[in-house]
Amino acid sequence: MMVNHAQNAQKFLSDKKMAKWHNEALWFVRQKRDNAVKSIDEWEALRQKAKEIKSHTLRYLRYYLQEFEKNAISNGIEVYWASDANECNEIVYKLIKQEDGKKVVKSKSMLTEECGLNPYLEQRGIEVTDTDLGERIVQLANQHPSHIVLPAIHLKKEQISSIFHDKMGTQKGNSDPEYLTKEARKDLRKKFLDADVAITGVNFALAKEGAITVCTNEGNADLGASIPNLHIACMGLEKVIPSAQELGVFTRVLARSATGQAITAYTSHFKKPKPNARLCVVIVDNGRSSMLHSNIFNALSCIRCGACMNTCPVYRRSGGHSYESVVPGPIGSVLNTQKNIDKYASLPFACSLCASCDNVCPVKIDLHNRLYIQRQEAIKHPEFKTKREILKLSAKIMQNPKLFAALMNIYRRVGKYIPNWIINSKYNIWAKHREMPQPAPKSFAQIYKEMQNEQR
Repeated sequence: MMVNHAQNAQKFLSDKKMAKWHNEALWFVRQKRDNAVKSIDEWEALRQKAKEIKSHTLRYLRYYLQEFEKNAISNGIEVYWASDANECNEIVYKLIKQEDGKKVVKSKSMLTEECGLNPYLEQRGIEVTDTDLGERIVQLANQHPSHIVLPAIHLKKEQISSIFHDKMGTQKGNSDPEYLTKEARKDLRKKFLDADVAITGVNFALAKEGAITVCTNEGNADLGASIPNLHIACMGLEKVIPSAQELGVFTRVLARSATGQAITAYTSHFKKPKPNARLCVVIVDNGRSSMLHSNIFNALSCIRCGACMNTCPVYRRSGGHSYESVVPGPIGSVLNTQKNIDKYASLPFACSLCASCDNVCPVKIDLHNRLYIQRQEAIKHPEFKTKREILKLSAKIMQNPKLFAALMNIYRRVGKYIPNWIINSKYNIWAKHREMPQPAPKSFAQIYKEMQNEQR
């Protein structure tokens, strides 16, 4: 069944106060990003360099993945390959059972969300605790993240207070952010100490060094990985970069693009397992390799900063859950439509083509062009039959100047007499939030012709 983004957005917008807050909160983050960027004179050069590094790596992806595997194994890291989400989950579960693990602490990982790892493990008796505060909030609320960097941006502090009261027994009605954060910290501290296994994502995998880099702002990945004897890191195959030398470019653009920080608070490097412990890296495809041969291959350059979401006027006013995807917003629309156009055919139309996403993307992905191209394919979906016929009719009219001019002349004469109930009927979706413009007394062509005659 096709995701109906417009319908989902309508539900989100029914709470006008929340929709207004959501829009303003994300725009605030966008402004922080702009201020951080202004502090670096070479910002555009960094963006270009990041784009070139990613393009080069994707072009030689097989080589760099093999180099990473070889060097990681020589460092004592175990490397596993998963062709899809199910295989990833099976590998992770097998590794946990090898250690007789029962309790898992997991840092933020969009890949494991994509693979549905949490419910997979929970169905098999494994307790999984998300340790990123935003992820923990939505986990307790039994929801999915609505943003890849700010998972609980769709919830206000009063709602979070209610969730914590129901799930952790905090003071009812106390929505002080500092109080809620301290209570979450106390609850999570027990989870860290009791954990058998740590699962993290991977922001960057360094091929030359055979190491992985994990970026967090709360230190939860560090604490999680430092206690258990098994650390499982799950990464999409596109996360590899040539070496630590290139890493410096990405650490400079990532945090500034994501939250307006100069650098992520914790940038952790894992090169070897702890003594008498295991470090396992699971490299996941799950449809990524097929994109390498498509016209959106450069979308795999995404470093998951979320900047395109913070700036997108559609995302800000429709909420992340309206996309029904782990990765929403402009980048999510591109990736999901490519993977499953039948399900996500509406997402290329959840775009104003303003190109603001292109302007803020730290690796210069041409998102709005990708979405425009995908519209040409998405419009063929059966759900858009009526829209297709209307567009065909409109195209024929606009391709015939005489017919177009004649219809406009008729509208100028009778437009003001058309009853509102016809214009604002339920069948005219365009007019739902718009006023029909009043026709001008004369067209531009008529005025221009009169001016030409006067000059003669």
